[in-house]
This record gives sequence, structure tokens and C-alpha cells, in this order.
Amino acid sequence: MQAALDVFADRGFHGASIENICEKAGFTRGAFYSNFAGKDELFFTLFDASSEQLLTQLRAALDECRKSPDPLSTFIRTIDDKGPTQRRWYLISMEFTLYAIREPSAAVVLAEHDARLRREAAGIINELMSIAHRELIIDTELIARLATALREGVAAQFYVEPELAETRMLERLAFPAMLRAFSQPVGAD
Repeated sequence: MQAALDVFADRGFHGASIENICEKAGFTRGAFYSNFAGKDELFFTLFDASSEQLLTQLRAALDECRKSPDPLSTFIRTIDDKGPTQRRWYLISMEFTLYAIREPSAAVVLAEHDARLRREAAGIINELMSIAHRELIIDTELIARLATALREGVAAQFYVEPELAETRMLERLAFPAMLRAFSQPVGAD
């Protein structure tokens, strides 16, 4: 898997050939095809692994939130990671998203994987809101979509202008504000 990540990151999804991936991994094409139907299936395997890592990180952040007087701000501060590993995955996933926009069959599968991740993230958001003694006034999966859009947009700005302090602070300011705007204290009706 690491070899595929490296090749996709270095050459891009389209530029990466199965031969490049096999060469980097030390596998034959036959070994590749015994595990994957093609590059799309390999990408989705990587997507699922990345999703699991993210969900583990989000769940761990909830533990920090339980100790905090401001759980919403603590949550985003705890998961703020824009290091080289995240940058590499961002490049791969954004390029694949553009490919999926152009390729309807890939879009359908990407939407299914996104939906699974969003459902899991929605559960984590619900738990975060419970810790914060707040309840959402809109659908949790919609909040998960908004949080994803915010995170991906901020990441794009950060990777283009990493030296600007504003790009680092944007998500930390906007995420808690968004959750507060679309929620109310428990029992406020």
C-alpha cells in the first residue's frame, strides 16, 4: 500500500501506471491483479485505510474534549494535522475526485465510500455535541458534509500558502463557529 501511495503522490493518479506501482512494491502485474481489478479499486482500498485512520484520530480527539471546558475548539485543535502525510493524501484524493467528476462509474463508487465515512463522522459529531451539551438543529450528515467542505477548502489554501498564519487559523475558528451556529444548548426549546 505504501508503494501505491508513493507512486500516486509522485506521478498523480493518471500518471501512475500499474507497472510503476508493481515496480515500486516489488510485485508482478499478476500479483497486482490477483488483489485489485485496477487502479480505481486500489485507490478505494487506500481511501478506506485513510478513512479508518481519520476516524481513529477523531475518536481519540473526543477523549481530549471530555476534559476541556471548550470541547468544540479542542476537537478541531486536536485533529489539526496538515503535515507531509496529510498533504500527500490530500493531493491523491483531490486528483481522484476530479477523475470521478469526469468518470460517472468512479463517481458512484466514490460517493458510496464518502457516504460511509460521512455516516461514521456524523456519529462522532453527535458524540462531540453531547460532550458540549449542545444539540444540532440540522441533520448531522449535513454538518458532516459542511465540515468536510471546510476541511478540504482550508487544506487547499494551506498547501498553497503554508506560511500564512490565517490559513492555519481558519479551520480552528470556523469549525466551532459552524457547530455553534447550527446547534443550541440541550433543552433550549
